[in-house]
Amino acid sequence: MRYTHLGRTALKVSEICLGTLNLGVRASDEESHAILDTALDHGVNFIDTANQYGWQKHKGFTEEFLGSWFARGGGRREKVVLATKVASPMSDWPNDSGLSARHIIASCDASLRRLGTDWIDLFQMHRLDRHAPWEEVWQAMDTLTQQGKVRYVGSSNFAGWHIAEAQEAATRRHFLGIVSEQSVYNLVTRHVELEVIPACLRYGVAVLAWSPLHGGLLGGALRKLSEGSAVKSAQGRAAEALEDHREAVTAYEKLCADLSADPAEVGLAWVMSRPGVTAPVIGPRSVEQLHGALRATRLSLDDEVLRTLDELFPPVGRGGPGPEAWAR
Repeated sequence: MRYTHLGRTALKVSEICLGTLNLGVRASDEESHAILDTALDHGVNFIDTANQYGWQKHKGFTEEFLGSWFARGGGRREKVVLATKVASPMSDWPNDSGLSARHIIASCDASLRRLGTDWIDLFQMHRLDRHAPWEEVWQAMDTLTQQGKVRYVGSSNFAGWHIAEAQEAATRRHFLGIVSEQSVYNLVTRHVELEVIPACLRYGVAVLAWSPLHGGLLGGALRKLSEGSAVKSAQGRAAEALEDHREAVTAYEKLCADLSADPAEVGLAWVMSRPGVTAPVIGPRSVEQLHGALRATRLSLDDEVLRTLDELFPPVGRGGPGPEAWAR
């Protein structure tokens, strides 16, 4: 496993980040623990979650599940760079969401209890709170870092100008500020290339790409549908996108077959090859899917393949869908 620095920091993270959205929910407890152990055994030291994950059972479930895994010992917690998130509603109460100083601090304490740990390596703002002034946000984050509860702060789903505004406010306070931005980024959804990635490159902010396979669309969706083995790609965002991109996806799967490569591995390798990207956030439901992601780290796409992928899934400005398509 190769490691890289998280943005402009000295912290080293693996080139893939293990997302936990499926653990204990779409994957059994036994399979989920196997995924975590296998990832760690192969050098994956970067794990991402959020306070609301596991909402299918109850909000906070996934953090509790990770806490049970850390409790197994063996240096699990010490080896892991642990990321979680704050801002999404945790209940119907008015102060149980957003980025007020009260909620940031209370949410951190609640996450620490669920995770069974003393510190969070990367505390990410899950979304922008337009009612929270940056002075308030950074005051709360500064308090948490001074207390040793948080090491670094990140953002998620921010626009480029949000990152710039937040970072300038942090600089005025002599605070490190944002070190990572987690955005949806894949061959189909490329609008972050317009402003988000340039802003991240300018400020030394790591780019973490969530949904790197567009909900399974780029993981061999057509083949799986024909075989009757489609799960994630047969529903939600992937199923909707397939109607708009069927021709491109058909050509994409043929290209992957010609390369004797799995479509999921090609899609991940493309994301990892992009400027500014530190790691894709993968969400395996099985150890087999995890092994596929690990193989993708060893897959190199040559210039001709990259040009073909650009033709099949062009960026914004050259025929690709803009952010308004994602909003729909």
